[in-house]
Amino acid sequence: MRARDHRHRHEAQCTKAALSPRQRLADHQAHSAPVMDALKGWMEQQLTDKQVEPNSRLGQALNDMLKRWQALTGFLRIAGAPLDNNLAEPALKLSVRYRNNSLFYKNQHGAYVGDVLSSLIETCRLNGINPIAYLSALLNNRSAVVANPADWLPWNFQQAPTASAQAPPLGHLPPIIGHAGVLGVAVP
Repeated sequence: MRARDHRHRHEAQCTKAALSPRQRLADHQAHSAPVMDALKGWMEQQLTDKQVEPNSRLGQALNDMLKRWQALTGFLRIAGAPLDNNLAEPALKLSVRYRNNSLFYKNQHGAYVGDVLSSLIETCRLNGINPIAYLSALLNNRSAVVANPADWLPWNFQQAPTASAQAPPLGHLPPIIGHAGVLGVAVP
């Protein structure tokens, strides 16, 4: 059985048994530590006996793992330490994707609008709100949004009064500050 499968099988048992972080740590020390020690010994042996070329992709991967062994096995020493960083990966991918998309902004204002929209979309996602529904509600009720912006935050916009109950419609979008003759949503 692979070490990762072994760790995750024991983690699933710990979760099912609703173990405290200390109990979970003790379980991993009892069941996962021997497997992890055997894996470390095997990797070191492969490199020492030249069973794996150190400059090959596998050799580099083994060396990288051995260099980071303390961090990779933190779940054997630290109560409550996660087995992996799967929760952090979507956030990292979001910033990488945004950085790549940012290369195509034509000017500073476009980058600013992109920043605002990306922030709104991610805030909606983190609050379990459909970003399309939220942005549509903002556009459809823009007079009410301008009158009371705090009522239109992603986590409470569904309870906000409609534009017709709060303020007369604008009739058209306000001009963008600094852009004569251009209409749109003014972004401070």
